[in-house]
Amino acid sequence: MRPLKLQSFKQGRQASRGFTLLEVMLAFVVFALSFATILEIMAGSIRSVRRASDDTEVALFAQSIIDLVGTEIPIEEGEFSGTGMDRYEWRLGIFLYDVSDEDVSTQELAEMSGVELYQVNLDIDWKTGQNRRDLHFSTLRSILANRR
Repeated sequence: MRPLKLQSFKQGRQASRGFTLLEVMLAFVVFALSFATILEIMAGSIRSVRRASDDTEVALFAQSIIDLVGTEIPIEEGEFSGTGMDRYEWRLGIFLYDVSDEDVSTQELAEMSGVELYQVNLDIDWKTGQNRRDLHFSTLRSILANRR
């Protein structure tokens, strides 16, 4: 068994007494930049979550308004508007469906089954923070042709 040389251990310890001021400052700058980057990423994530929450709430609100078409809102050409949940302003337009060249089969199917198609357009506006946002929804509703 070899004896341990403690003197070489002491010499190595005395040679590295600590960090220099420059090393400490550089480490602090790297830490501060990393921390600022992480904070910015977290702030962006919070903004994205808030926006997704708003979009989900608006989509549910829009679905509830569109569900009223045919029950409380008659299926006939016209425009309706209102406010909801103390935050949203909505405009609903109902128009006879205009057939495009690509969608002739839908119109033919409607005529064969004896229904009229109406396009329902819903625009919802609201204020979020200092910005104004809006979303547009569109769907088709049908009514028996002889019902009018």
